[in-house]
Amino acid sequence: MENFKTYIEVIAQIVEAMGILTIFFGAVYSLLKFIISLGKKNFDNYIKLRQSLGKSILLGLEILIAADIMYTVVAEPTLSSVVILGIIVIIRTFLSMSLQVELEGRFPWQPKHKNLSEKE
Repeated sequence: MENFKTYIEVIAQIVEAMGILTIFFGAVYSLLKFIISLGKKNFDNYIKLRQSLGKSILLGLEILIAADIMYTVVAEPTLSSVVILGIIVIIRTFLSMSLQVELEGRFPWQPKHKNLSEKE
């Protein structure tokens, strides 16, 4: 059983590293894309930068939440570890929702508005 815990801890660390790398490479990709697009006469470059960066942060946060859940499942289930996980998940979920509202301009439970150019 101890070997199983060790394997899960290593897997959780790998998933955590993947979340961090997702945020990092997403930020680098977004910034490079923004710098390349500066030569063009687009006025929405900044908006595209924010959306691209926000998407990579959002995906990275979701992966980090998965890693935290793995750590808690493997660890001895004490009340303090469950409370700490709950607080971490609440904070990251709030950040994820805030980013999603910032990116889409609406809450996830609100219906999408149709563009005026779309035909019904």
